[in-house]
Formats: sequence, C-alpha cells, structure tokens
Amino acid sequence: MNKPYSIFIIINLITIVLCLLIAIVHRNKVKKLMQKLNQMLDKALDGSFEEDTYDESFLSAIELKLSRFVKNTLVAKQSINNEKKNIKALVADISHQTKTPIANISLYSQLLSEQELDDNTLEFANQISRHVVKLDFLIQSLLKSSRLETDIISVRVKDTSVFELIKETANRIKSKASEKDIYINIIGEECIAKFDKKWTEEALYNVLDNAVKYSPLGSVITVSIIVYDMFCRIDIIDKGIGINNEDINAIFKRFYRCKNVSQYEGVGLGLYIARTIITKQGGYIKVKSSIDRGSKFSIFIPK
Repeated sequence: MNKPYSIFIIINLITIVLCLLIAIVHRNKVKKLMQKLNQMLDKALDGSFEEDTYDESFLSAIELKLSRFVKNTLVAKQSINNEKKNIKALVADISHQTKTPIANISLYSQLLSEQELDDNTLEFANQISRHVVKLDFLIQSLLKSSRLETDIISVRVKDTSVFELIKETANRIKSKASEKDIYINIIGEECIAKFDKKWTEEALYNVLDNAVKYSPLGSVITVSIIVYDMFCRIDIIDKGIGINNEDINAIFKRFYRCKNVSQYEGVGLGLYIARTIITKQGGYIKVKSSIDRGSKFSIFIPK
C-alpha cells in the first residue's frame, strides 16, 4: 500500500470519527434541550413555571415567551373564575327574588278563583293562574340552561342502568301521556353506561315531553335501547306531527320553535337543555323526521 493512499484512508477515518463525535454531541444537546422544554411545559401546566435562564440564548427566549404565556393564562383563568362566581351569584339572586312573587301571585289567583265571581272575572283569574305556571316554567328553564352553560352545575358520570333511567323517566311523563291516552312502550336489552342520572333523566324527559305533546290521541311512543361497543343508544319514536327538513338543524337552538307548533305550549328550551346535558357527558343526539309521519330522536350515551 503506497503512502498517499494510507494518508487518504487515515484522513477519512478521522473525518468519520469527528462526524460521529459531532453527531453524538449534537444529539446530547438536543436531548438536553428537549428534556428542559419538557420540564418547562410540565411546570407551565401546573402553574409553577418561572423563568430561570437569563442570557441571549434561544432557550432563554423560549422561557421568556412561555413565562409571559403562563402569566397571561393565569390572569385569564382568574378572570373567568370571577365571572363564573358573579354569574352564580346573579342566578341565585334571580331564583330567590322571583320565587316569592310568583308563589304569591299563584296563591292570590287561586284564592280569587274560589270566590263567588261572574264568568268573566273567573276566566281572568284562571288565565292568571295558567300564565303564572308558564312564567315559573320559563324562569326555571332559563336558570337550568344558564347553570349548565357556565358550569355552575357539573355532570357527575358513573356506571348506571339505562333501562332504569328510561323506566323512571316514563313514570314521570305517565300522567301527561294518560291525558292523551298515549301508551309508552319500552323495549330492548339492558345496558350499563356512564352518565349523570339526574341530569340525563332531565334530558330524556324533555325529549319524551315533546313526543307526548306533538303526538295524536291514542298513539304509541316507543322507547328502545340499542347496545353498541362504545355507546348505548336510546331511540324515542313517535307518530306525531313531524319536523320539516329545514328545521332539523335548528330545533336544538335556544328559544327556537318550528312554524307548525305555534298552537302548542312551549318556550323552545327543552331540546336545547337536552342536547347541552348529553353533550357535556360525551354523547350526542340525532334526529330523523317526516311531516305527519312522526319523529325519531336517538340519544347516544357513552359506555
């Protein structure tokens, strides 16, 4: 082997070794940087982050920006918490301030209707009583939606029987259904899902209440349970007036009412509250409907 060739090999070997060393050093630097960034992010998540590098390095610039971001986030979070406290106090105040006058109006209108009155005056007293009930229902619905929106009321999910949920909700709506000679048929197998029983019953009741309200006399409302791998599905099927296609995507909006329900009582909050409750628990609601052929509301609850 000639000398120039040997020198060339040695130079190549030295170059390879230097490249390896540089790669190792660079890898270690990157590893340390990533570890540092990971520690910074962990501290930022728990709110304990403070800038501890004061130089002109790239890492120092990141720490400074992250420190500003964390401080701004904490200020915003505190502002949101204060706003929630103010809303909570306002909701509690509205609930307290309206309870007594509504109860008094209801009492006095009832006492008035028990007196010897002419037909016109008696009708006025009855109208007062009916509208007091509507007003109380509206205020309670507004309070519920406000509490849900601001997380004043939080849902607490746990393993619960879907069949028991449906049975108890059907019992609540039974008197209204009996007034129209409507039979509620419950079918399907048992399913255990994760949901807040109290609030999910409220959501299911609102959907069932609509089914009873818009169904004809002597009809049947079917409530069925379908079990999937990840969800329990509750179908509420009625033979009522149905929903127009253009209204399907709007019926869950607050205060929205379809044009063909103007003759029925309601304020347009029931479905809005129902979807809010189900969504908060990781579920969702789907609707299929045809005018004069009925509707099917499908509630999906996570297992």
